[in-house]
Amino acid sequence: MSKLKVAIAGVTGAVGQEMLKILEERAFPVRELIPLASERSRGKEVTFHGEKLAVQVLSEFDFKGVDLALFSAGAKTSRTFAPLAASQGCIVIDNSSAFRQDPEVPLVVPEVNPHKISDYKNKNIIANPNCTTIISIVPLKPLHDFGKIKRVVAASYQATSGAGAMAMQELEEQVKSYVEGKPLEVRAFPHQIAFNLIPHIDVFMDNFYTKEEMKMVWETQKIMDDNSIKVTATCVRVPVFRAHSVALTVETEKKITREKAIELFNQAPGVVVEDDPTQNKYPMPWFVAGKDECFVGRIREDISHPSALTFWVVGDQLRKGAALNAIQIAELLIQKNIL
Repeated sequence: MSKLKVAIAGVTGAVGQEMLKILEERAFPVRELIPLASERSRGKEVTFHGEKLAVQVLSEFDFKGVDLALFSAGAKTSRTFAPLAASQGCIVIDNSSAFRQDPEVPLVVPEVNPHKISDYKNKNIIANPNCTTIISIVPLKPLHDFGKIKRVVAASYQATSGAGAMAMQELEEQVKSYVEGKPLEVRAFPHQIAFNLIPHIDVFMDNFYTKEEMKMVWETQKIMDDNSIKVTATCVRVPVFRAHSVALTVETEKKITREKAIELFNQAPGVVVEDDPTQNKYPMPWFVAGKDECFVGRIREDISHPSALTFWVVGDQLRKGAALNAIQIAELLIQKNIL
């Protein structure tokens, strides 16, 4: 296998750092790694396979000769620089929301719609879905294949790391200030996050849903390639450092029993069942953080509907919800001899 010249844009952020780790862990075939970030990171270094690498400024970088660019630098940056990288012949996997709804850009979760990977040719860009969408859709896929999903009701419990390293730091600082009897400073969120829940992620839209909630609607339909699936969501920020949780109620055309759902989940790639009420066994973010799979539990037949299932899923949104999914897309490109 030939090795690749790989660039990471946004390498100093939480997702960028996770991408570095996962490239090492999975022995991704990197010939040369180019760490890129904004002007603020000029002079910084990152470590890859024990080697110190100087961070280069994205706005000054020429992508000519780069095989693969992993973007984790935000939508505004991606809209500016991802097409430039793609125009140089580099395949871009973008973690932002910039291209997810572009009909010419595939939105890919390898366990769900790997066949869409070939659509990269339209723009040389592949979009990575929203973290909460990814964590939800991996277990939704086997249910859809068996019973055809008609409607999904989702309530997310999203960790502070979904808002970046500064948000995680704010939670830690607020907890310390509370213990010490000091005023709690609020910067990263619209309200105090320590010992609180905030039912507000991203901006509010005209229909009174937030953009984060609408991302789950739009992206689920696009990834499943089925606009008939009805989705409603409430997304909540919770005082957890890492790993998102989602409570899902799924209405299907064909009834799925608890036993059948467990069988389907156990057979599905990327899903781990943790479900034993007698032992208080169910997924929790503290124990899922740092793991790659989507963990499912609290599986039960919905008593309010004859053909609905309710369950709980937890996944590390920095890994499967972001960095890992992007690198799995890159691995799929290699498997298909595209890279």
